[in-house]
Amino acid sequence: MLATLGLCSAGLIPNSFGQEKEQKRPNILFIMSDDHAYQAISAYGSGLNSTPNIDRIAKEGAIFTRAFVTNSICAPSRAVMLTGKFSHLNGKTDNVGGFNWKQMIFPKLLQQSGYQTALVGKIHLDGNPQGFDYSIVLPGQGNYYNPDFIENGIRKQYPGYVTTLTTRFALEWLDKKRDKSKPFCLLYHQKAPHRNWLPEEKYLNLYEDRDFPFPENFFDDYAGRGTAAHTQEMGIVKEMTWGHDMKFENDPYTGKPTEFMQDIKRMDKQQLKAWRSAYNARNEEFIKAKPEGRELAKWKYQRYIRDYFKCIKSVDDGVGEVLDYLDKNGLTENTIVVYTSDQGFYLGEHGWFDNRFMYEESFRTPLLIRYPKEIKPGTVITQMVQNPDFAPTFLNYAGIKAQKEMQGESFRKVLNGESMKWRDAIYYHYYEYPAVHSVKRHYGVRTERYKLIHFYYDVDEWELYDLEKDPHEMKSVYNDPAYGEIQADLLIKLKELRVKYKDTDEVTQSFLPKKKN
Repeated sequence: MLATLGLCSAGLIPNSFGQEKEQKRPNILFIMSDDHAYQAISAYGSGLNSTPNIDRIAKEGAIFTRAFVTNSICAPSRAVMLTGKFSHLNGKTDNVGGFNWKQMIFPKLLQQSGYQTALVGKIHLDGNPQGFDYSIVLPGQGNYYNPDFIENGIRKQYPGYVTTLTTRFALEWLDKKRDKSKPFCLLYHQKAPHRNWLPEEKYLNLYEDRDFPFPENFFDDYAGRGTAAHTQEMGIVKEMTWGHDMKFENDPYTGKPTEFMQDIKRMDKQQLKAWRSAYNARNEEFIKAKPEGRELAKWKYQRYIRDYFKCIKSVDDGVGEVLDYLDKNGLTENTIVVYTSDQGFYLGEHGWFDNRFMYEESFRTPLLIRYPKEIKPGTVITQMVQNPDFAPTFLNYAGIKAQKEMQGESFRKVLNGESMKWRDAIYYHYYEYPAVHSVKRHYGVRTERYKLIHFYYDVDEWELYDLEKDPHEMKSVYNDPAYGEIQADLLIKLKELRVKYKDTDEVTQSFLPKKKN
């Protein structure tokens, strides 16, 4: 009798409690990290670091080579993912404004149709999450060491490292807190590798014996682009701080305490001892050498990139733990597993870190999906998809009709290799200016080969790139007579997409900063 009940709960044989129908609908495990560049996933072939567990999703499922976001910044990207709507329609255009949880999001529709839903980790949207049977989330950006979490509305500090804790909470919900007679949708979101890249104790010395190669355009002078590229404030050399980013307790030039002391306040004695053991000797070597010019730039780059990859190592460990759990509990075959990031990230390209721009490293995001029932192992998807597509895709798999207001499209048939008409262009719009990093407001269109961008508000400038001839977007060809016809076609396509997505000039005007009297 016990054996029979066990098989029923795993959905392997029919039963008299209506579970067979429920178990036919797939579980959904949506893993999102923060600022994880596609270049930093070894399945994409950069050779920079190793992510064997994330790679496993691609090996056993599909990898997307052209996945993009609509607005490359943390909170708005998450709002787009939940609602299936562009920023101007879901109301979350930047990291500052609030988010309306009362609007329809795909977890609510899943929950209403019988799914068990949970949100674990970073969401970066103010207010109490709606549409989830269980939530344990970080307040705002959260902290790496001994972080606070808000569990179903109650805030509490937890000892440990944020990535490990997030994985633990996800596994606890999967194993002990959900109703196992129902299909589940778990949003498992990591803070890492978001700035300021504080590694887990056991990885503090990882990669320290390795010098990572510099991007070809690390010392870019932006000669081929307009005002926006010249006036941004996201340079590794100029904008990265000695404390928060470079991990100096005291400024190496003035000796004054740095803002890194704020991070130290979260550490216990053992954690702080490990930190000082790992970093202080290397910092003292820097102080003695005091490199300048390009040597200083190279030193800062190595400190940044090593810490960034160390944080990813813990994320990859967590992915492995969760995949192992699915295997051990007979859930692999009927679970859709997604790994993605809230946007792309610069790993020194153009001398930058962060995102925001419509340039490729920021605009493009990693996307890997496994679903053994439908997706062939080793599938490579080259069609252009965007984050509004997640909501209708998940609803499609669950047998639920997407709401008309959702602007994304289900890419289920794309994954299955079915013949279908798919988009030939995608639309982007970034709003957060004036603000941190000083990336000017812009919108644009991307096709298979070309990209047209309009920077507006305090400037009125256009850029056009031939991604086949200029994949690193080093020289705009806007107003180049050789691209006259292409430029004209792209301007028409951009206008059509703005109408399609209801982002007209009047709508854009409504999101501009209010002028002071």
